[in-house]
Amino acid sequence: MKLHWSPRSPYVRKVMMVAHETGLTDRLELVRSVVAMSKPNRDVLRDNPLGRIPTLVTDDGTILFDSIVICEYLDSLHAGPKLFPPSGPARWQALRWHALGDGMLDTLIIFRNEREQPPAQQNPDWLENFALKITTSLDTIERETGELDAAPFGIGHLALACALGYLDFRFEDLGWRNGHPRSAAWFEKVAQRPSVKLTAPAQE
Repeated sequence: MKLHWSPRSPYVRKVMMVAHETGLTDRLELVRSVVAMSKPNRDVLRDNPLGRIPTLVTDDGTILFDSIVICEYLDSLHAGPKLFPPSGPARWQALRWHALGDGMLDTLIIFRNEREQPPAQQNPDWLENFALKITTSLDTIERETGELDAAPFGIGHLALACALGYLDFRFEDLGWRNGHPRSAAWFEKVAQRPSVKLTAPAQE
C-alpha cells in the first residue's frame, strides 16, 4: 500500500500510530508528500482530489482519505484487538474522543496559521477564540482521564495523544500542562507506547 506521508502532519502521525499498533507498518510504502495551501502538489492531486495528506492507495488500487477512514481501514486488516470498537457505548465513546482529538488538531492548525501572520494582519478575536477552544478541550480531557484509563486502548486515545503531541510540537509556549496535571500524567503514560515514540514529529 502507498501512503502519501509527512513527518510533521499530525493526521499522518495518527495513521502511522495505527499502523504500528496493528503491525502493518511493513505493508506501507511511505511517499514523502509536501502539501501547502499556496502550492498544490500534483502527485497528491492525482490520488486525492482534495490534495491533502494522508492519502492511502490500497493494494487493489482503491484510494482512501482522510485519516479517520484510513485508520479504520487499517484496523480492518488485522486479527488483533480492534482500535475501533464494533458497536455499542464503547464505540460511541471512542469516536467521541477521536472527534475531540481531531477537532483540536483542526483548531490548532488554523490557530498556527493565524499566529504566523504579520502582527498587523492577525485577528485578535480569532486568536482568543482558538485559545479558548483549546483550553476547554483540555479541560474536558482533564475531567475524563479516569474514563480514558478504564477504556480499552483505541482510536480515541490515539487521536487525543496526537493533539497533545501537536501542542508540544507547535505550541510549546502555551504550556498546556499548567492546570491540567491529570491530562499531563495520562499523556506521559501514553507517550511510552512504541506507536507514539516511533511517530514523534520531526523538523526537517
